[in-house]
Amino acid sequence: MLLSVRCGIGVAVEKPQTMLKLLVAIASYGDSNDRYLARIIQEYRSMSFKVDIVVFSNIRKNVGEGVEVHVGLPDRDPRSLPFAHKQVFAERRDEYDLFLYSEDDILVTETNIRAFLRAEREMQETEIPGFFRFEESARTRSYPEIHGSYHWDSTSVRSRGEFVIAFFTNEHAACYLLTARHLWRAIESGGYLVNPHQGRYDLQCSAATDPYTQCKCEKVIPISHVDEFLVHHLPNKYIGTRWGVQESEFRRQISTLLKIGVSGFAEKPLLAEEHGLSRPKDYYELPDKEIVSAIKKDTRTVLSIGCGWGATEAKLVEGGAVVTAIPMDSVIPGFANVSGVELVYGDLAIALKKLTGRQFDCFLFSDILHLVEEPVSVLVSIRELASDGAVIVAKCPNMGRLRKIWTKAEREQHFVKGDYQTSGFHFSSQKVLIEWCERAGLRVSWKAHYFLSRTRQRLASAMFGLADHLLSEKCLVVAKKEGNVGV
Repeated sequence: MLLSVRCGIGVAVEKPQTMLKLLVAIASYGDSNDRYLARIIQEYRSMSFKVDIVVFSNIRKNVGEGVEVHVGLPDRDPRSLPFAHKQVFAERRDEYDLFLYSEDDILVTETNIRAFLRAEREMQETEIPGFFRFEESARTRSYPEIHGSYHWDSTSVRSRGEFVIAFFTNEHAACYLLTARHLWRAIESGGYLVNPHQGRYDLQCSAATDPYTQCKCEKVIPISHVDEFLVHHLPNKYIGTRWGVQESEFRRQISTLLKIGVSGFAEKPLLAEEHGLSRPKDYYELPDKEIVSAIKKDTRTVLSIGCGWGATEAKLVEGGAVVTAIPMDSVIPGFANVSGVELVYGDLAIALKKLTGRQFDCFLFSDILHLVEEPVSVLVSIRELASDGAVIVAKCPNMGRLRKIWTKAEREQHFVKGDYQTSGFHFSSQKVLIEWCERAGLRVSWKAHYFLSRTRQRLASAMFGLADHLLSEKCLVVAKKEGNVGV
């Protein structure tokens, strides 16, 4: 069987599949993952391709005959090890058809590689098919990339030949696969052969995402054939944590995306999707006890603006409220969909227009005001929907807390400056949140800091509450409509 392989720049040649040459680079720090390293080397040796393997480590390793071992770090930081493979790829770019990098606990199979080759032929110049990690136990399977602010871009679904593809905002999968053409393009972009660095991702993860984030390419997931692009994270260490969603939720999201692909229509997300921005918004929140307790039990109607997957909104429905939600996009609100929450899709202008003539007793802004360009204008825009005495409950990240400033200032200088145009969010704190409410004509009736760990609670108590604003992760404000002023 012959396969068309594009080598170099724009040159197509026909090669038997069994003659394809694959260079594998594996980053393996220390010896804690050696059992996984042995397993993945065994997998590569079983493939029908011509496979050469290079292991990069900080220590000498005996990994078997025929495997190169390079010992040393690109710089003094041990997390820089993943960058060591790039120079070897560049030096051997004319000798191989495929280049695969992974950490030492990612199992990439021949099925994965053949699926990549089929999909790659259908992609446009800047699109690179990518893999998605999974973990499993005896009872379940989990997908650790799906957590926090990471989500599918519902507007990115499109068809490429037999494949339907979409963009997921977390490009990290601890591995990547490139054709020689991709590698040439990455090197020529000037963003591949760079010193160890961090930015959108930390130092360890940046090396595995640079081909997409720095080289003018886009990682796409072939969602129509997603099972062929799943790679096993062998330690299974995130199962049972907040890093990842379960199988049922993953399949629900994929099914929703495929329906968008069939219809060719995607509802506008609440906020415009901009690749490269890291939004501090938890799409997969647990039911928020503080928000639920801040909303009076006799509240009849609630409008939630910026709904994630809807766990908090579902809890409010359980308490007897009639809840309407404007979700972040049409893919995410899984809990809300099955819990009796009315969903209204679109960006804020479209969604609010759909609600013309309605009245709500309570407005919920959970981790969303800092993400809109004009927070005060958004608070004012709900005026016509607010019943007499309407309450606004707003929660935002407390970006003034010490640890957040220190870690973010190191990686993203615009964070402390609050440069919305660069970062896609405003610097938020309780003080800022109160200011937004007051400028919108609201009277702040209650304010609180929450989300302190037990250790921080003890520390805060010892400091008589004076350092709460430096210790808490979130801040919450309750405001009320003040007569006919503002909202």
